[in-house]
Parts: sequence; structure tokens; C-alpha cells
Amino acid sequence: MKFSVSLYSFFSAIRNGEITPLECIAKAKEMGFDAIEAVDFVMGAATPEEMPEQAKKIKEEADKQGLAVSSFAVGADLLNGQDGSGDTAKEIARVKSMVDIAEILGAPRMRHDITMGQKGDPKSYAALVPQLAEYVREIADYAAAKGIMTMTENHGFFSQDSERVELLYNTVNHPNFGLLCDIGNFTCADENPATAVARVAPYTRYVHAKDFIIKDYYDNDPGEGAFQTRAGNYLRGTVIGHGNVPVKQCLHILKKAGYDDTIAIEFEGMEPALTAIRVGLANLKKYWEEA
Repeated sequence: MKFSVSLYSFFSAIRNGEITPLECIAKAKEMGFDAIEAVDFVMGAATPEEMPEQAKKIKEEADKQGLAVSSFAVGADLLNGQDGSGDTAKEIARVKSMVDIAEILGAPRMRHDITMGQKGDPKSYAALVPQLAEYVREIADYAAAKGIMTMTENHGFFSQDSERVELLYNTVNHPNFGLLCDIGNFTCADENPATAVARVAPYTRYVHAKDFIIKDYYDNDPGEGAFQTRAGNYLRGTVIGHGNVPVKQCLHILKKAGYDDTIAIEFEGMEPALTAIRVGLANLKKYWEEA
């Protein structure tokens, strides 16, 4: 098992000027990680034109520190486009350009979002899957030629449920396309993480470890730092092991299914990022051994 950390985990510290994206790599090495995960908006590139050069710098620093780049995560909306124009061809071309960045990074995988849902003329997820699968296959074909596996994650509310991402995976039916299983994100769709992980474990090619403090809608609104699930319950990101996500049980399910590749911490809580990541890694390693 290899342990990675998403650069997104350092985001609050980067934003506060405590650390730079490049400095995060040495810090990850110091903490005991095997790899880092690059993220499109946390790489230090102000414009898309700056992305290739920044990717080279991240790759060089990762090599210097003896760390792999386990994956590259990018945002996408294959129906509406990031600019909301609905220009699908433009968005697919943009995501392909992110595959080129993954190649510069030396990442063997790239995760891209699917969609936030049809705007203006709402349709069910199942109704949109055949169309979405065509777009996903086109990107997977492009990435296959570069030796990079594409994935989607249970992420973004609309494409979050285990049944939905399972349906997409089986409809795409492409050897270069897999699922990124985020064990915490299922709670955003009010789904039991252990049950959800059990459903998607056979298709999982990469894992995000994440924890949330979960409060029922009828509890007091926790206020700043929290957000609401699809059904109105409250979530706040926290240190792995400090929340309500059954992390060790999810790891047990993945291990039983034969998963033994890379698990990346994705922290998004209010706690100081560097402390949260360090404690989270210690807990994650312990839980994996115990699972």
C-alpha cells in the first residue's frame, strides 16, 4: 500500500501564505508520504498558459524529494462546460489538454468530474448517462495513448451516489476508465459510506481518504465551516479519525476486495492543515493495518 496526499489538503495553508505548492512536496516527504496528488487549481498556476511550466516544476520537485505523483485531479462539466456555455466539444478539448498536463507531471492517472447536472431542462442521471458515457470514452481514448488512466470520483452532488457512478462506469465500459472512490464523499448524498464503498470496490482504481463530522438536519446548524448534504444534513471536514465516517470499515472493505494500490488523504477541514494531515496519515496507516 502507498500513501499519497492531495495538494488540496494544504489549500488553507497555501491561501494563508503559510506554505507554497512546491513547498508542500518537501513537507509531504517529511511527513512520511510516498506520493503527492496534483490538483488543477492548487498548483500555483494563475492561468491555463502557466500550467505546463508549473507542472514541470512540481514534477522536478517531486523527483528531487523521491516522491511519485500518484494522480492529477481536474474539475470538469461535460454537459455545461466550466464556463456554462454548454459547448461540450470545447470542454472535452479542455479536459484533454489536462491529460497533457498529467503527462508532464508523470501521473499514471487523472480524475475528472462529470457534470453538475443538466441546466435549464433537468434530466435524471440515468437519462444523461448514455450521452455522458460517449464523452468519457473519448477522453479515456485520448489518455490511453499517453498511458494515463482516466477516472471519475463520487463528487459534485449530482454524480455522487454509488449507484450512479457504478452505472456510469459500466456504461462507459472502457479498459482505460475506472472509479476514484472517495470514502467520505458519499455522505454528501446522504449515503452510508461503508455500503457505498462495498458497491464500488470492484471498480475502484484509486482511493481518497476523507472524514466528516456529520450532524442531522434537526441538530443545531454548526455554522461556519459546515455545508449541507443533498438532503439538508450538515457536514464539516475534519482530521481522519475525528469524524463520523467509518474509515477503518471502508478500508476493510477495500482490502477484502483486493485493493492494494494508493490511498490519498484529502483533508478539507477547519483544523490547521499541516497538523491535520500529519495526524490523519498516522491514523490512516494504523487503520489500514488493523482493517
